[in-house]
Amino acid sequence: MVRGKTVIKPIEDKTSQQVTFSKRRSGLFKKARELAVLCDAQVGVLVFSSAGRLYDYSSTSTRSIVERYQDTKEGSQLMSASTESKFWQAEAANLRQQLHNLQESHMQLLGQNLSGLEAKELKILENHLEMSLHNIRKKKDSVIINQIQELNKRENIMLQEYKELEHHFDINHQENMNLQKKVHVQQGVDGGDKSSGTEYNIAGPDEDLTSVRLELGQPQHVAKEQLEEPTLRRL
Repeated sequence: MVRGKTVIKPIEDKTSQQVTFSKRRSGLFKKARELAVLCDAQVGVLVFSSAGRLYDYSSTSTRSIVERYQDTKEGSQLMSASTESKFWQAEAANLRQQLHNLQESHMQLLGQNLSGLEAKELKILENHLEMSLHNIRKKKDSVIINQIQELNKRENIMLQEYKELEHHFDINHQENMNLQKKVHVQQGVDGGDKSSGTEYNIAGPDEDLTSVRLELGQPQHVAKEQLEEPTLRRL
């Protein structure tokens, strides 16, 4: 089972604080002793408790380690300006040489400045170029595959949207056809009611208006007899 990460924060309880201090101090001294034995190093550890009590460990002598530390510290601080200047000049020269080597290597990778190279060096350069070309092609294939997969996903989404639109269109078309049928049926019913009969007023010269109702669908001679019958009766 993996142990959880211990949160480092001050311990408020004095008893727990003292127990932890004792355990960690012993562990620190143990690690210092192992480092001194394994690596043949001079190790010194100084620890003051919260109460001001001193605990120390040294692989040789605490005093000698402290004196050596002071001498080294003072020596580094007393470095002359000329020595520091020479150090930075050497660093600058080293960086210029590295830059020159990188530029030359770059030109060789472009196929230039190859006159001073031997067959072995040219073979190494060829292997580097082949490896670079292989990595470039591998990366290109990966990019193309990812693009194709993305396009396929978009195609599937668009196809699904098209099917949904087509389904909605069929529903709307069917509803439109049903609505047109209802309109035609309603128009036929209304036309039949309106064409059942129509009244006309027919009046001869010097005669009163006579109301005559003509029924649609009757023969023409019947309508003619109905029109002539009032005139004959008056004669």
